[in-house]
Amino acid sequence: MKLDGFGILVNDMGKMIRFYRDVLGFEIQEPEDASNVYLVKDGTLFLFYGRSDFEKLTRRRYEYVKGLNGHCEIALYVDTFEEVDQQFERVVAAGAVPVLEPETEPWGQRTCYIADPEGNIIEIGSFNRPFQR
Repeated sequence: MKLDGFGILVNDMGKMIRFYRDVLGFEIQEPEDASNVYLVKDGTLFLFYGRSDFEKLTRRRYEYVKGLNGHCEIALYVDTFEEVDQQFERVVAAGAVPVLEPETEPWGQRTCYIADPEGNIIEIGSFNRPFQR
């Protein structure tokens, strides 16, 4: 099997599209009232699924985390420590919820955490060098 993408179940598709497109810079082609949305960032596929549509599709009712979602995180990388600080300030000013202000960790990474409008955790981090796989 090959990993095809990563999906997030959402309540307010328009708000989430605007945040990921306008604040985080994801490429999004679908309109804000779509029930399924494809987001692309640096060649990685993300998907948004409307929660109620997913429940109809699977014929099940689900319980969802309220507030900040501690089940997973999305990690974004920048090349320098300074960019971590700059991006944190920029996205918080644009509406992201601050979770942890930028800190340099003992393992040498500078990192910070924000949350999207529905409480999903997003890390912005750097090892102070260009990204390498």
